[in-house]
Amino acid sequence: MTQPLGGKSYASKLRDYSADSRILYVSVLAAGLGSVSAVAAWALLEMIALFTNLFYFHRWSFVGHDPWQSGVHWWSPLMPVLGGLLVGLIARYLSPRVRGHGMPEAIETIVFGGGKVQPRVAILKPVATAIAIGSGGPFGAEGPVIITGGAIGSVLGQLLPMTGSERTVLMVAGASAGMAATFNCPMSATLLAVEILLFEWRPRSLVPVAIACVTASAVRRLLLGPQPLLHMAPTGAPIYHSAILCALILGIVAAFVAAGLSKAVHFSEAMFAKLPIHWMWWPAIGGLGIGLGGLVFPKALGVGYSTIQEMITGDTAWKLLAGILVIKSLIWVFSLGSNTAGSILAPLLMIGGALGAVMGHLAPVMSQGAWVLVGMASVLTGAIGCPLTSAMLALELTHNGGLMLPVLLASVAAYAVSVLVMPRSMLTESLSQRGLHLSREFGVDPLETMLASQAMHTSVFALSDDATRKDAFDWLSKMEERGGEAWSHWQRVFPLVDAEERLTGLLTRSQMMTAAKQADLSQPLVLSGSTTPTTVSPRNTLRECAVMMAETKLTAFPVVNGEGKLVGIITIDDLLKGRSEQARRESDRERVLRLRWPFGGRAVGQSGK
Repeated sequence: MTQPLGGKSYASKLRDYSADSRILYVSVLAAGLGSVSAVAAWALLEMIALFTNLFYFHRWSFVGHDPWQSGVHWWSPLMPVLGGLLVGLIARYLSPRVRGHGMPEAIETIVFGGGKVQPRVAILKPVATAIAIGSGGPFGAEGPVIITGGAIGSVLGQLLPMTGSERTVLMVAGASAGMAATFNCPMSATLLAVEILLFEWRPRSLVPVAIACVTASAVRRLLLGPQPLLHMAPTGAPIYHSAILCALILGIVAAFVAAGLSKAVHFSEAMFAKLPIHWMWWPAIGGLGIGLGGLVFPKALGVGYSTIQEMITGDTAWKLLAGILVIKSLIWVFSLGSNTAGSILAPLLMIGGALGAVMGHLAPVMSQGAWVLVGMASVLTGAIGCPLTSAMLALELTHNGGLMLPVLLASVAAYAVSVLVMPRSMLTESLSQRGLHLSREFGVDPLETMLASQAMHTSVFALSDDATRKDAFDWLSKMEERGGEAWSHWQRVFPLVDAEERLTGLLTRSQMMTAAKQADLSQPLVLSGSTTPTTVSPRNTLRECAVMMAETKLTAFPVVNGEGKLVGIITIDDLLKGRSEQARRESDRERVLRLRWPFGGRAVGQSGK
C-alpha cells in the first residue's frame, strides 16, 4: 500500500503466525535453561534425600529413603514440627516467596508480574522444600522445581535485553523443564505450560518451551537414568466397554473428590489466617498435624512415590487405601493451609491412585495397576484443570500407552464436571482471594477474524483537497442548524481527497470548527489539518487496528487501498463489530437445516398455514 504524502501507513501483514527470527535466539537460551533446570531438579531430589536421612535416620547420606522406613519413635512427631519451624524462619528472614506450593506463585508472576522473580528464590525455594519434605511433609518436589526453574529463566531474562513476552517465555521454559526433569515427562511438561502457565498456543512460546523440556529430560537421563518414575507392566489386553464406562464414572467421582479437596485446602488456609500469631509459626503448627498423622499412618509422610508404586504393583489392601484417602488427605490439607513449602501434584496423584484402586475392587479388571493410573489422572485433572497434561503424565510416568483410552476419557470427564462445579481451580482460587482474576479459556480473538473492510464506514463525508475554510464555515453552520442530531453523528474525522479520490489530508472535528472560526476564510482548509495522516489498509485486521489505536492514541483512521484511494473510515466503535459477531454466534440459537417429509410434505418443525 502506498501513502502519497509520507504519512505513517499500517500495511496489512496477514499470515498464520506472528513469530519472527527471535524465536531461534530464545530457543537456544531455552535449551541451556533446560539443562540447568534438570540439574536443579536433581539437586533438589538429592537434598530431599539428605534431609530425610538427617531428620529420621540421623546420618549424612544421599541414599533415598522414605521417612516411615525409620520406624515409629517418640521423637517422630517432632520432626515435621522442626522442619516447619525452619521453613518459617527462612520465609520470614530471607524470602517470603518460599511459602506456598509453587504453581500459583508461578502463574501470578507469569501473568501479572511480567516474569520477574527475585534471584534468591531460585536458591531458597528448593532448600525450604527439601527441609519440608525431608522432615516428613506430605508434598511433592515438582512444584518447587517448577518455581525454581522458572526463577532461573526469569533471572536470565532479566540479565539480557528482552521484551516482557520473551522473559515470560524463558520463565515458563525453565518451569516446564523442571517438571520434565522431575517426572521424566517432556510431553506432559510441555502441555502443562500450554494449559496452565502460558495461556496461549503460539510458536514463539511453544517451540522454546518444548526444546527446554526435551533438553531437561535428556540431561535427566544422564543424572537419574532413563527408567520411568513408576514401573508398570505394559497393557496389551483389550479394554472392554464395561471398563470404559467405569472409567467415565471414575472421572465424574474424581471431579467431586477434587472439588472437596480444593475447598478443604482453602478452608484450612482461611483458618490459619485467623490465628493470632505471626505466619512464621504456621508451618510448625502444620508440621504438628503431619507428625500426629504419621503416628496413625506412617506411609502418609514424605513424597510417597514408593506408596504409589505399591498400589500399581498390586497392594490395594483396604487399610492402605483408607490411610491414603483419609490420613494422607487430612494432613496434606492441614499442612498445605499453613503455607509451608511443598507441592500438590504428587499428593494428588497418590490420592487419585487410591481412589482408582477402590474402583478397581468394583470394576472389571483391565491390567495390574490400571485403575490406579486412571484415578491419578482424573483427580489431578479435576483439581487443577489440565486434562491433556494429566492424561499424558499418567502415561509418561509408567511408559504404558495401552491405557490411553480409559485415562483420557476419565480425565476429560473429570474436567467437564469440575468446570461446572468449581468456579476456580485449586491453582487459581488463591489468586482470586488476592483480588486477581484469571480466565482459563483462550481462543481465536474475534478481532483477528474480521478485516477493516468488513467493519469500516463507506458512506463518508469527504472534502476536495482544494477546499477552503469557507467550506468548513458552511459545514459548521449546517451542523448548528440541525442541532444535537448532527453532533451525534459517528464521523469525527474529515478526509481531503483529490480528483482521483486519493487521500491528501485529514482534519478532526475540532480542527474543522477552528478553521470555520478563522477571520480569513479564503485560506486552504488543508492548512488547518494534517497532510501526513495515519492510515490503515482494508486488509488490516480489527486487532491490528486496535493495536494502532492504542499506540497512536487516535480513535479513527482513514482506510486507503493500495493505490492510495480513500475507501472508508474505521473508528473505535467499529471494533465492537467483531465482538458483537462473536456474541451473536454464542447466544443466538437457530435451526439451519430442516427435514422434509417425502413426497412434498411440510418441513419438520414448521407449522402449517
